[in-house]
Amino acid sequence: MSVQSIERAFSILRALSVGPLGVTDLADRVSLPKSTVARLLAALDDQGAVTQNEPGGEYRLGEGLLEIAGAAQPGRNLVAGARPHLIDLVESTGETAGVSVLDGRRIYYLEHVEAVSDIQVRDWTGESAPLHAVSSGLVIMARWPRSKLDKYLKRTLEVSTTHTVVDPDAIRERLATIRDLGYAWVYEEFAEGINSVAAPVIEPEGTVQAAIHVHGPAYRFPDPGHTHDIGVQVVDAARSLSESLGAD
Repeated sequence: MSVQSIERAFSILRALSVGPLGVTDLADRVSLPKSTVARLLAALDDQGAVTQNEPGGEYRLGEGLLEIAGAAQPGRNLVAGARPHLIDLVESTGETAGVSVLDGRRIYYLEHVEAVSDIQVRDWTGESAPLHAVSSGLVIMARWPRSKLDKYLKRTLEVSTTHTVVDPDAIRERLATIRDLGYAWVYEEFAEGINSVAAPVIEPEGTVQAAIHVHGPAYRFPDPGHTHDIGVQVVDAARSLSESLGAD
């Protein structure tokens, strides 16, 4: 492979890092002919660096690339370590499960394992969301010292839906409850029609930079009588991942 091909392949990967794209949009984004982009995508797909959601559909970063990225930090291969736990959660809840990491004032979705269902929810892999609007962000914020939380809440908070909680006092009260429970639920606060629950992945030194979550359509998830049980399942999965990463 020529140096030019490598450079072009990396430009494609960088473009996909902000979210899934089709061949035409990707070609426009990287200013390359569609035929060239299609050829490079085929080669990257063969190596697991990208994956296609469905034949003729959009491409996104693949598990192979994410595993390599995780390996850049010894003991922090979150994608590879989390995947077995995500699969277990999908099997037990019947909904999509994912792992995400802190990215400034936002949460970045590293990977999802989709549930087999007639009604599919959007795959958020490679995208980000405001910390206060999603369950994964809230469980991370719940572990912050007061000074860090105050700094975050002093700035204008992004409103994603009519259900997004942006009142600082209400968020503080909510985080106190999350600390007690160990998990957080959000109801259509980032995306209309989607509910989710998350628990923190605790690092060896006690900090929290990542979370595991489960999300599904609001009309069926969660079963009102099982919100706590589902929360406990996610907590157990996050704790197991924490232990595999060397946490006490």
